[in-house]
Amino acid sequence: MFFHVFFIVASAIAIALFVYSKSKVESCEDPAFSLFQRSYIVVYALAVAGDWLQGPHVYALYDSYGMSKHQIELLFIAGFGSSLVFGTVIGSFADKFGRRNNCFLYGVLYGISCLTKHVPVMEVLMIGRFLGGIATSILFSAFESWLMYEHNKRGFSDDKLGVVFSNAALANSLIAIASGYVAQAAADLFGFVAPFDVALLVLAAMSLLVMSRWPENYGDETATTTQSFQKAWTLITSDHRVLCLGLVQALFEGAMYTFVLEWTPALTQAAPIGSSLPHGVIFAAFMVAAAAGSSLFKILTRHTRVENLMRYVLLVSSMCLSMPLIFPFNLTIVFVAFLVFEMCVGIFWPSMACLRGAYLPEETRSTTINMFRIPLNLIVIVILYQNLSMHTIFQCCAGFLLLAAGAQHVLYSSPRKSALPVGSGVTQEEKEGM
Repeated sequence: MFFHVFFIVASAIAIALFVYSKSKVESCEDPAFSLFQRSYIVVYALAVAGDWLQGPHVYALYDSYGMSKHQIELLFIAGFGSSLVFGTVIGSFADKFGRRNNCFLYGVLYGISCLTKHVPVMEVLMIGRFLGGIATSILFSAFESWLMYEHNKRGFSDDKLGVVFSNAALANSLIAIASGYVAQAAADLFGFVAPFDVALLVLAAMSLLVMSRWPENYGDETATTTQSFQKAWTLITSDHRVLCLGLVQALFEGAMYTFVLEWTPALTQAAPIGSSLPHGVIFAAFMVAAAAGSSLFKILTRHTRVENLMRYVLLVSSMCLSMPLIFPFNLTIVFVAFLVFEMCVGIFWPSMACLRGAYLPEETRSTTINMFRIPLNLIVIVILYQNLSMHTIFQCCAGFLLLAAGAQHVLYSSPRKSALPVGSGVTQEEKEGM
């Protein structure tokens, strides 16, 4: 009952924030923008659904195949390692060979990964994890790069870009909740491999929509892959603002993905001895809190620059993940802190997308985004491999977020040349005059 009460409260807050932001921030949409936003969010929702449908039963499926704990850990490490090595390269192909084609490749690779789940052989499952890791890199780079190019080409304003990213983050949270229920129903009816078959169908539908509805766009088509990486590396090392942006992304997401692995033992430790956790309700509450954060982003960025907002979001996030260290046996404080952290996650996604749109050049956008993911994957791999205690892991997460807040402060203190506060309402002429 404890967790159900918080789920209801979080849902009420999320609904109130959504209604308020919808009426106050999105009241002046034009039909062309509405159509464009819908075309992107429908495809993006299917893409993330193909990912979310697999999450709840990956471990259970491997366990049902008789894999040992060590083998399962190796499979998870393989996924992050593949994203680190191969995904970084293939994800960067979007700039040269087309963002739409890369999004289609995401559906193909992840679909094949789903098919491998039918074969209870370590080597085949390892191939599936490799392909899934590559697909994940594409998911977090090519879709955003396609959107940025098309948004600018159509001449939509900066504030509308923030609206798209916010609504995409909201859709992501809602899809996560729905996917959890669908995956559970499929698993109950047909076994642990069934959610992966549902994901395959969703990914196939997404791929068809991408190829039939989206126009193609590119970064620098003339550059080789090596040249694209060299340009991205030069950009990161020569522009401290881009370096800070990459650090913030890597440190926050490293803490976030680590939190995904650790929230269950933290809540188990804080809960009364002998009590069981309603994992489905807790996960749903987290996703509702993230949805509330995406709506809160639209409201807050009407009054302040994203660079300024993110400083406080990162500090609050660090405080939240410090609670299992300070109050390890207080269930209320720890769970509320986790809900607030998830709300910060909901603010983080659209904020970082807008900042990447402001500071990253079009010709190497996908390549640079994928290079940002290298330290992120290294952080998760090292933490998984070291088998650290929960206390040490939360210390690392809180420290990562403090470092991210410092990098964000440097970014905030630096002159912003290319973009404006989301929701500022400044015209293109005024922008050029600045």
